[in-house]
Amino acid sequence: MKTKNIILILLALFLICPVMHSQKSVDQLFKNFSKEKGVTMIDADMFSVTFRDFFKITGVKGVEIFSFDECEQSVRDKLNSEIASLKDDDFETIASINKEGSRLKFLVRLQGETIKEFVMLKIGEDPSILRIKGKIKLSDVEKVIKSDK
Repeated sequence: MKTKNIILILLALFLICPVMHSQKSVDQLFKNFSKEKGVTMIDADMFSVTFRDFFKITGVKGVEIFSFDECEQSVRDKLNSEIASLKDDDFETIASINKEGSRLKFLVRLQGETIKEFVMLKIGEDPSILRIKGKIKLSDVEKVIKSDK
């Protein structure tokens, strides 16, 4: 009986390990695709002084945007696959939108009432990824949303 239980436990571990290994974190996703040929990366330093001042006021510390317009289809397919297997327990999905052959997914990493990271993932024919890091107060986001109405 004991041997049977041990064999079942080992079998379960062997089945779970490939699934766990295939899951990617947000940091791994950005790290992997920052080195891909044809990826255009825009970071906060490339924004105008006006935007950098706005970032300071709102608590934004960094912005990264990856565009895949100049990539081969294999890179886009790899991105779509990695996003599909993305699993990061530090992030919470706040919205997911499926529209005309593309899918948007919005993730946040919160610390209390502060957004530490905001991530937008777009998959489909024209994929892109965006990450905003900082200390952005939820109350400030609410004010911006209300003022936009």
